[in-house]
Amino acid sequence: MMSRARAFTLIELLVVIGVVSLLVGILVPSLAAARESARSVKCSSNLRQMGIAWAAYAGDHRDRVMPLAYWSAGDIGTGPQVFWWGTHGSPTSAPDFSRGFLSPYMSAGLHEGSVFECPSQAWGTYRPQGPSRSITSTYGYNGYYLSPGKTPGWGDGIGHRPWQRLASIEMPSTLLVFADTLLPSAGAALPGNTALLDPPLLFDAGSWRVNPSPTSAFRHERRGPGSLGACVGVFADGHVARSRASAEWLVSVSQGVGSISGVDGMSPGYVPDWQLWRASAPR
Repeated sequence: MMSRARAFTLIELLVVIGVVSLLVGILVPSLAAARESARSVKCSSNLRQMGIAWAAYAGDHRDRVMPLAYWSAGDIGTGPQVFWWGTHGSPTSAPDFSRGFLSPYMSAGLHEGSVFECPSQAWGTYRPQGPSRSITSTYGYNGYYLSPGKTPGWGDGIGHRPWQRLASIEMPSTLLVFADTLLPSAGAALPGNTALLDPPLLFDAGSWRVNPSPTSAFRHERRGPGSLGACVGVFADGHVARSRASAEWLVSVSQGVGSISGVDGMSPGYVPDWQLWRASAPR
């Protein structure tokens, strides 16, 4: 006698679908977390490479650290502004990485997925700054403390402060050199990238005032609406670490932008000698 193959019943099929759906529901968050962990590791590697190149620059320049930019007429004449990552570019020409201060120390370039782009803030997820509107970097440099007079936008007001050397840096194990950065935006607009790690307080007319737009980005480990994320940075002694956000540190919770320590005081990660600035201000 011929046997007849037994088919699945509708109930059995629904049970299988339910089990598969349950397993997918369990696995997907785990896979997303693993993917973000991999991005965080890559980001840490990027920053470590940049920190090594930064130290190498100082070694070749009599211990003086890298400027954030040459932007004044006294430095560039009628030429283009030059930042640590390359020239500023123009509406018709992209930035030139080969002229950037880190260029001699890094085999890299300005492109999608480069060492200057945090994998958790890839091209297309932010509004590019600069006249060329092309790729530069999603990391910011702490020029506010390290090279005050060579910091566009702030140099005229804080240029009386010393341009640092490696040996003059206070608390190198807590001083941020590069870190994740973003410019927060209003509404549904994309945040902007920035090359400057703005502190929580700004020095203006001989005193400190609250910075309404600090730029540290806590974009890592944001796993839900209530997750505040973490900011990855490389410090002056060469180590890389992440700082988990607190709600009071953020000026934009939705975009995860703010500062480490908030505005009640200046974290030593930005300007370790900030309390001495008032005494040195021009009168």
